[in-house]
Amino acid sequence: MPLTSTCLCLLTRNGVDGTPEVLLGYKKTGFGTGKIVALGGHVEPGESTAEAAAREVKEESSIRVAPGSLTPSAHITFVFPADPSWDMKVEIFSTADWSGEPTESEEIRPEWFPVTALPFGQMWDDAPRWLPRILAGERLSATFTYADDNATVATAEITPLT
Repeated sequence: MPLTSTCLCLLTRNGVDGTPEVLLGYKKTGFGTGKIVALGGHVEPGESTAEAAAREVKEESSIRVAPGSLTPSAHITFVFPADPSWDMKVEIFSTADWSGEPTESEEIRPEWFPVTALPFGQMWDDAPRWLPRILAGERLSATFTYADDNATVATAEITPLT
C-alpha cells in the first residue's frame, strides 16, 4: 500500500513581547482528534505539497500563505505497524510570511504557542523529537515507527539535511 502523502505548515511570528511563536491547533475532527497539531493535511491529485500546505492552512485557520513563501523544513515518514492505513509521508514547511488572523474552523481551533513552551503533553509522541529542531532552523529527514498502541514512538531515525 502506498504511503499517504500529507503536508504540515509551521507559521511563525514574534509575539507581543518579541517571543518567537508558532501557530498550532487543537484537532477537533479526523485523524489526531483531541491533540494539538501543526496545520496541514492531505495532498490532492495534481497539487504540489506546497500548494496543499497553503490550501490546508487557509481551510483550517483562514490564514493566507503563498506556496512560494514556504520553506521545506523536513521529510518525515510515520509508520504504524498496528494500523498500516495510518502510515504517511509528510512534507513539513515553515514560514513567517503569511497574512490574516487565525480563525477557528470545523476541524481546528488555532492557537499561538511560544516556541519555548510547546504543549508536548497534548501532542503526538514524535513532536518533541523534531518540532523544536525545525523551529530552531534545522532541516531534517526522519522516520518514526509507532508501537502497537499507536500512541508511543517505538523507534526514531532522524538525519539532519544540509
